[in-house]
Amino acid sequence: MRFLLDTDHISLLQRQSGREFDNLTRNIGEQPRSEIALSIVSFHEQVLGCNAYINRSRDPVEIVRGYAMFDRLLRTFSTANVLAFDPTAAATFDGLLAQRVRVATMDLRIASIAISRKLVLVTRNLGDFGKVPGLATEDWTT
Repeated sequence: MRFLLDTDHISLLQRQSGREFDNLTRNIGEQPRSEIALSIVSFHEQVLGCNAYINRSRDPVEIVRGYAMFDRLLRTFSTANVLAFDPTAAATFDGLLAQRVRVATMDLRIASIAISRKLVLVTRNLGDFGKVPGLATEDWTT
């Protein structure tokens, strides 16, 4: 395994439209499936988003749409290589906190998984992730 997709890239795949989606799918197609992974942290972020959408929904159409989002999420992650936030990632996370790296908690957890497994994080958020020492990044949407 060489690459970990950030949540922003996963979201683009789920939307299935636009130039960034086209570029992303082209780049993914150039890699063997075994080289690309998702993180349990991205799953967590997306579950929170689906849950918030459903909780805000006020009519049956929105509620159905929210559960359809959950269904797509479940299908996406159930067929992917999903990496855990394991003790090694947790230790990496604690080390980054000790260095006072100023990145959102979920992003720092994703970065910790990538660093601890020596993976390249594939993200559009190069500004924030660029603050994380030792993290290799690429943007596959350009």
